[in-house]
Amino acid sequence: AAVFEEVVCRDFPDPDLARASVWLPFLKDNLKVGPDTVLVGHSSGAVAALRHAERCPVGGLVLVAAYHSDLGDATERASGYFPPAGGPWDWAAIRRNTGFIVQFHSTDDPLVPVEEARAVSAELRSEYIEHSDQSHFFEPFDD
Repeated sequence: AAVFEEVVCRDFPDPDLARASVWLPFLKDNLKVGPDTVLVGHSSGAVAALRHAERCPVGGLVLVAAYHSDLGDATERASGYFPPAGGPWDWAAIRRNTGFIVQFHSTDDPLVPVEEARAVSAELRSEYIEHSDQSHFFEPFDD
């Protein structure tokens, strides 16, 4: 069983817009995410974790309701994570910079289509666990 030296759960600044220009520096400068860190990201947090891992080594990623496009949403488009503004995804760099990747998604997610998560998993070659009854993972679950 894995033993963690420290578990940190912090509220992020800019929670409504979740902009890359705010969240990525917060991961690096405030949370001091490094090569021994396991990042757990939910929804926009999963996207931020992916972009961080694109540029910096991390011990692992646990992604919940991850996606790779702006989902046709203006706020997502303005966040700075997605092409074209955020640049193309460098899936090979994420794989190279990450010790392990586990993803969770639910087929009944009303916000992130399951095809998005499946596409991310295919690109990352992640361990992928799909549920049918967890919505957007607003409630704790056993797995």
